[in-house]
Amino acid sequence: MAIHKLFIDDFEEADYQLIAIHTTLENYRVAYFINQNLPVLLHRNKKDILIGTEKQKTGFSNFQFEDNKNQVFWTLIENKREISLPQKSKTINLFNEEQEFSNTHYFLPEFKNVDFFLKIESDANQIDINKITTKLNSIGQITTVYAVDLNRIKTKNNLIF
Repeated sequence: MAIHKLFIDDFEEADYQLIAIHTTLENYRVAYFINQNLPVLLHRNKKDILIGTEKQKTGFSNFQFEDNKNQVFWTLIENKREISLPQKSKTINLFNEEQEFSNTHYFLPEFKNVDFFLKIESDANQIDINKITTKLNSIGQITTVYAVDLNRIKTKNNLIF
């Protein structure tokens, strides 16, 4: 009887590209502008991507498009989510205004300055990442766009959904 061994290194190659997007736009507006400038039709996914521990999970909104013809799967994911914390007593600041405390959670914590990520799942030869970033950088409401080096990502498990 033959023994077959599987090595983790065999599966480590990433089959996706990741683009970081810096903007002040809301998530639906970013999806709209991407739809206008790229051959995609991103639509809101009803289920948020849940990240965190069993006691406290944070949901990140996402927009998806599946190109069945070219076998490419696009996902726009927000990177920042602010959650208001319940207060037992009211806190008043110097100007007699009530303060509301919030906690910020990040989809990829090592990229705290990034507002959105565009994950493109396909073969590496199928997608021209430079062409996509150039088109996205031409959008006036987007500050900057660049491809993320996948070796810099520490929390790669968050990208598995």
